[in-house]
Amino acid sequence: MSAIFTAETTPRPMHRGHDGRGYWRDLDWILLVAALAVTVFGSMLVWSASKADMASGSDPQSYLKRHLINVAIGIALGFLASRIDYRWLRAYTPLIYGLSVFLLFLPFVPGVGARIAGARAWIDLPGGMTIQPSEFAKVAVILMMAVLLSEKRDIESEPRDRDVLLSLMVAVLPILIILVQNDTGTVLILGSVALSIIAVSGARTRWVIGLIGGAIIGVMLAIQLGLLKEYQVQRLTSFMNPSADVTNAAYNSNQARIAIGGGGWFGYGLFQGPQTQGKFVPVNESDFIFTVVGEELGFLGAAVLIVLLGVVLWRAVVIAYRADDLFGRLVATGIVAWLAFQMFENIGMSLGIMPITGIPLPLVSAGGTSMMATWIAVGLLQNVRLHAVRAGA
Repeated sequence: MSAIFTAETTPRPMHRGHDGRGYWRDLDWILLVAALAVTVFGSMLVWSASKADMASGSDPQSYLKRHLINVAIGIALGFLASRIDYRWLRAYTPLIYGLSVFLLFLPFVPGVGARIAGARAWIDLPGGMTIQPSEFAKVAVILMMAVLLSEKRDIESEPRDRDVLLSLMVAVLPILIILVQNDTGTVLILGSVALSIIAVSGARTRWVIGLIGGAIIGVMLAIQLGLLKEYQVQRLTSFMNPSADVTNAAYNSNQARIAIGGGGWFGYGLFQGPQTQGKFVPVNESDFIFTVVGEELGFLGAAVLIVLLGVVLWRAVVIAYRADDLFGRLVATGIVAWLAFQMFENIGMSLGIMPITGIPLPLVSAGGTSMMATWIAVGLLQNVRLHAVRAGA
C-alpha cells in the first residue's frame, strides 16, 4: 500500500497534454457517441414509461425533466472522471473507497435511510430526492481492487497472495453490507466484478476456481440458513418455472414477456403500448425498461438498442486491451464486467431467461444514482484511454 503514496503518485489537477484540442482529439469518440445515443434512446423510453402514471397531472413531462437533470449531472461527473489526473486517482482511491463504505451504512440510520421495494438501500435527500450508495460502491470497489492488484514488484509476474486476499476483503465488505440491505442484484454485480478483476490481474488459477466454488457454496448456504428472504429466493428462481406462480414472483416476468412478444417487428409505436401504458408491467421505467422498447418499437427497436449497448461494451474491451499499465487494464476490466453483467441480467430477466433482480439497464433506465455512476464509469474508461494515448505519444 505504501507504493500508492510515493512521489510518483503526486497528484495533479489535470492530465498534462490533454488540455484543449489534445483532450478532445484523443477521446474514444465511438464510445462517447454510443453512450450518448443509448442515453438519448433511454430518455425517450423513460418518457413513454412514466407518462401514464408517474408524471404529474399538470405536467406530463415532469418525470422526463427530472430524468434529464440526472442525465446532465451524470454526464458532468463523467467528464470530471475523464479529466482527473491518473496519479491523483490512484493516490486518493483509498479515501474514495472509505467514503463509499461510510455511505453504505447511512441507509440504516433512522430518519436518513429509505426502504424501497423491500430493500433498505437508499438515502433520503431534501426535496424528495434519494440516492443509492451501492451504485457508487461499484466504482470504489473497482478502483481499490485495481490499486491493490497492480502494485506488483518488478520481479513478480503475478500479484502476491496477500494482495489478492486484501482485494477480496475490499469487495467482501461492501457485499456483506449490501446483502443486509436486501439488494441481491448489486451483490451479484460486485461478485462478477471481483472475479473478473482477479482473473485478469494474473492471480493464480486456484484463486479463480476457489472464488467460483465459494460463490456457489455461499448462495446455497444463504438460502439454507435463511439469510435470503423468501421473496428474494422466489424472484431468483421463478425464471426456471414462470408458469408455476403467475400472481407473485413470476408476475413481472410473465407480463414483460407478453409486452415484448406483442411488439412484433415494428411495435405499437411510442406511447402506444397496451402493457406499457396500461400499467401491467411494474417499474417499467427502471427494472423492466426493456419491455417498453420491445412493445412500442418492436424487434427492430430492441435490436438497435442492443447494438448500441454492444458498441459501448466493445469499446470498453478495446480500452482494457490497449491500456498501457495494469491499473488501467484492471479498472477497465472491472467496468466491462459490471456493465456486461448488468446489461445481460436486465434484458435477460425481461425475456424470462435470467432471475428477477432489481437492477436497471445501464444508461437507459430511470434512476439518478445509477445514471451518475454509469457515466462516471464511462469517464474512467476515457481516462484510461487518454493515459494510454499519452504514454504512447
